[in-house]
Amino acid sequence: MDHFTHTTVDELARSDQGSVFHGHEHGATVSFFLSRTAPGRGPGLHTHPYEETFIVQEGNVRFRVGEQTVEATAGDLLVVPAGVPHGFVNSGSTPIRQMSIHPVARMETEWLEDQ
Repeated sequence: MDHFTHTTVDELARSDQGSVFHGHEHGATVSFFLSRTAPGRGPGLHTHPYEETFIVQEGNVRFRVGEQTVEATAGDLLVVPAGVPHGFVNSGSTPIRQMSIHPVARMETEWLEDQ
């Protein structure tokens, strides 16, 4: 084995919206967000040069993917293709919990709306 790392969620970079795992900081080729987003909050429209996979674990989330709007709940999985504008908002009354997986060591985001 070339490189092994071990960390905890508590050691990840945090914001009021959740935690982020930057793969390049851990010798990994994948990065992800562990979101805990308050009602009415979420990122505006943006794109990535790679696909992004969302796993909704708790709550209600309204996704905007291209021209479509999708209501998602716990257990739903969404895969947004590379280059497709997308964003989400917590559409429920309690915080959501979800994971968004970026299949790269370094995430790249182009924001299409003000944050």
